[in-house]
Amino acid sequence: MKDTHRGLVTRGLAKLRDLRARRRRRLRAERRAAGRKGLRAALRDFSSPSWVGGLGLTAVIAGVSAPVITGLAGAGALAQGLVALLVLVALHVKFVTETPVRRAGAWWIVAVQAWLTYLPLTVFGAAWIPVCGLLTGALLVMAGRIRSTVLVLLALACGPVVLASPDRSMIDPLWALVSPMVGVAEYAMITLAKQAERLGEARTDVMRRAVALERRRFTRDLHDLVGHRLTVLVLKVQLLERLVAEGDVKAQTEVSETLELLRNLSTDVRAVAHGLRSSSLAAELGSARSLLESARVRCQIRVSCRDLPGDVEEALTHALREGVTNVLRHAEARQCSVHLLERDHMVRLTIRNDGVRPPRRPGDAGQGLLNLADRVSILGGWLEATSSRTGQFTFSVYVPRKK
Repeated sequence: MKDTHRGLVTRGLAKLRDLRARRRRRLRAERRAAGRKGLRAALRDFSSPSWVGGLGLTAVIAGVSAPVITGLAGAGALAQGLVALLVLVALHVKFVTETPVRRAGAWWIVAVQAWLTYLPLTVFGAAWIPVCGLLTGALLVMAGRIRSTVLVLLALACGPVVLASPDRSMIDPLWALVSPMVGVAEYAMITLAKQAERLGEARTDVMRRAVALERRRFTRDLHDLVGHRLTVLVLKVQLLERLVAEGDVKAQTEVSETLELLRNLSTDVRAVAHGLRSSSLAAELGSARSLLESARVRCQIRVSCRDLPGDVEEALTHALREGVTNVLRHAEARQCSVHLLERDHMVRLTIRNDGVRPPRRPGDAGQGLLNLADRVSILGGWLEATSSRTGQFTFSVYVPRKK
């Protein structure tokens, strides 16, 4: 007995150790997955257009500041020069990275930057010439905002204009010619980064719209197809209840048809979920006749057009389904006619029935008709509905047939 208890305890402890080991492995796997996910997110952030543009701007500022600081140190004016350089760089970064409220943005910043570019030349001499590249970049940014060719020419002349100075100690010919190219490179990187960011936002917006359209399609198809099937099932069950109460021999046939409808319902839901087009106008015409006659409505169907395009047939199938559903739900019909005609490349589906009930609230068109109008309008078609005092209701759908 003791051996049995000892064996049970041993097995229990072994299972407990196994559960703890599994939990530790699962936690380690979750931590590794979280680490990989965080690393991927960080890499995506570092590769974003904003980061790339920021790194490019930093590289340009560093490339301009290094020779300036070296020259200032050689001239013994490092302290004063650093203060002026920091103010100039701060204004430059503020202007080129701002999102302007007006078209040109804060143009006064460019004016102050020009003043800080040329006035210190009289104090610091040729060591200050590389900052002309920053002024070139700022002027090009403004020229891009206001679409000005004159500003482009002024931007490219920011460095070479120094060559006209009568004081040769203020001139560094190499930097005077190279500094505009530095500004052009800066402008190109900033502009490309902003364009890439706008394209990313546009792509996100397109994806959101695609999701919204797919959600709308799913809702519309679910209402039009599955809602119709459920309406038919309710009517079938009501008919079956009446036949059973009357002892009619047709009850077994109605039971079989109801079961077949239930089987087809799952197929319809799957087709809606995957966006599959499984509708057939010919099959729907036959189904409409069978359904109307089972509800004791005399049905007359006349078709004078064949081989319709797929999108036109799809729209007319939904129109027929919606029209028959409305006849059964909103009328006490005894007769119904369905005509499908084509004339002058215009296909018309007309459903006419009697037994119209009193109208509902004005403007209450129902979701089904709104969905149908949306489908038909995409193809360039339209809907018409008229009723007479004698209780006749006519529902027509017009769809142009593509040549």
